[in-house]
Amino acid sequence: MLKKFFIFLFVVGLSFSAFTQEEENPEAFNLTKIGQDVPNFSFTTIDGKTYQMSDLKGKTVLLNFFATWCGPCMKEMPHLEAEIWKEFQTRKFLILALGREHSMDEIVKFNEKKGFTFPIGPDPERKVYNLFFTKYIPRNVLINKEGKIILQEQGYTEEGFKKLIELIDRETK
Repeated sequence: MLKKFFIFLFVVGLSFSAFTQEEENPEAFNLTKIGQDVPNFSFTTIDGKTYQMSDLKGKTVLLNFFATWCGPCMKEMPHLEAEIWKEFQTRKFLILALGREHSMDEIVKFNEKKGFTFPIGPDPERKVYNLFFTKYIPRNVLINKEGKIILQEQGYTEEGFKKLIELIDRETK
């Protein structure tokens, strides 16, 4: 009986350890690395425009992965509009926001309510998301003019967002 109890404690300890490591290291869920070429993909926005990553060299591109049910995503998106898109859209800069696991119809209805003006579209089967990550949203990937990943981040914090703005400003001058 005592042996079973210790085995139980050992298994619980391993499970807790794995959970703690996961929480402490969200980068373990990144499939891409800073400095590598961005994977090539295409997707269509709610206005019917198709973007191909390979055609965007020469622009700084911010990929934003979100979900309409995600609280931190909904907190971040108005800031993307007001503090990044409105500020940098006249430079060689583009935001591409992809609704993870959402249909075109869901994203159209969502944006009718929210009124975002940056390009936004669905990623219903995580085809694009799965090129970059296995877990968590919101996620941002910043790609420089040469098509290299220069930032990958998870979640939304004011401090992280300020750093993102500074990096976009530096890259688009």
